[in-house]
Amino acid sequence: MADLTIYSSIGVRSAAEELFRRFEGQSGHRLAVTWGTAPMLGKRIESGERPDVAILSRAGIDALKNLGRIAPGSDVTLAGSGVAIAVKAGAAKPDISTPEALKQTLLACKAIAYSEPAAGGASGVYFAKLLHRMGIADAMKPKTKFPPAGGFSGELLLSGEAELAVQQKPELMHVAGAEIVGFLPGDLNMVTYFAAGILADSKNAEAAQALIASLRTPEAQAAFKAKGLEPA
Repeated sequence: MADLTIYSSIGVRSAAEELFRRFEGQSGHRLAVTWGTAPMLGKRIESGERPDVAILSRAGIDALKNLGRIAPGSDVTLAGSGVAIAVKAGAAKPDISTPEALKQTLLACKAIAYSEPAAGGASGVYFAKLLHRMGIADAMKPKTKFPPAGGFSGELLLSGEAELAVQQKPELMHVAGAEIVGFLPGDLNMVTYFAAGILADSKNAEAAQALIASLRTPEAQAAFKAKGLEPA
């Protein structure tokens, strides 16, 4: 059986880990998975690295398609997720029900964690821009904490370094001990879609096709939904 190399966004990790294990058990293929932000992994592929399958943001897969790196017709959209806020389990849940309530909650918090925009994660880039849009970027800067590149902001809740964590909902749900408050309110929210594609020069295209097909079954869709993703 073929070994498959997978480069996958942490945005789907909460559901994909179990789906990958299930595929290994049913198919006999072994999967070697590298996790990271979609831009981080996309850059590695652009620089010459060659996994068999890439699971990135829809924009990341499209960028690789434009470079001829994704096999024509192999890419599919899997699921989407909005940006949410979490607190440590058991902590009081702040009011984020309206844009003004969110603004006051952010200004009142002692420390907040979100993905470092320089690392390229979609939620971090978006949230940094949102703080500027809300006019509170300077006020938030001294109390902002960043997880390691490709890491989970919810983990800073557990360590006590942050009072609030912002990331895509499934990334927050991946951290045991983090509790979702809700999505960013109204039109402040942003949904990122995740897609999978086979690299054009994969030597294991048939097994890669089987893996992607397994991520589109009703069982897989239920797993995505259970972990905070909306199946495409």
